[in-house]
Amino acid sequence: MRIGLFGYGTMGKMIERIASERGHTIVSRIDTPGEVPAFETLDIAIDFSIPEAALENVCGCLEAGVPVVSGTTGWMDDFPIAERLCREVDGAFLYASNFSLGMNLFFELNAQLARLMSQFPDYSLNMTEIHHTRKVDAPSGTAITLAEGIIENSSYTQWNAGNGSSKNIPIASERVGDTPGTHRITYESKVDQIEIQHTAYNREGFAHGAVVAAEWLVDKTGVFGMKDVLNLR
Repeated sequence: MRIGLFGYGTMGKMIERIASERGHTIVSRIDTPGEVPAFETLDIAIDFSIPEAALENVCGCLEAGVPVVSGTTGWMDDFPIAERLCREVDGAFLYASNFSLGMNLFFELNAQLARLMSQFPDYSLNMTEIHHTRKVDAPSGTAITLAEGIIENSSYTQWNAGNGSSKNIPIASERVGDTPGTHRITYESKVDQIEIQHTAYNREGFAHGAVVAAEWLVDKTGVFGMKDVLNLR
């Protein structure tokens, strides 16, 4: 595949290395907002840019007929615009807040645990996410995806960055050193505690998953997620 990269920071460079190892070619590296690649040279684009540029990047690809994979978080208020455009132009768009295989399995575990715990209101719920100090958005997109998975499978109706309640999931965000990403979900009663946690040791799993998702998306039409790539639906 001929790949265009939007965002050429740590993740972009790691995606480039892994894509090259898998036989693909990076033909464009866009790291300046407003910069546009030669779309006709691309088989697919991978976006790991910044929240302010993500919508423009994704929509530009879709309008040019280029399939696009996006892992940029912090722009979900605009996500329906990209989703609608993709369907209007019969394009291909895949978004994930986290491309790690392990994390996507953790998403499924989280949903299943939420279904089980919904029968036991004596347990209160807390969530903590820990990332490196350079991460701009908080809570993380992954934490929000986990919260949405709980909401879909329980009586919780919303999340926030403050205190929790019987209807509200509290998410605590910590920024520590160069931490790739840790997400912890805790159910606690007066007598015991149940906790699940995913800890990323490095960012390579994210980059590898993004390249695998790009390989999967070629020649498809629609809006997809990692559940489709991993056949978890």
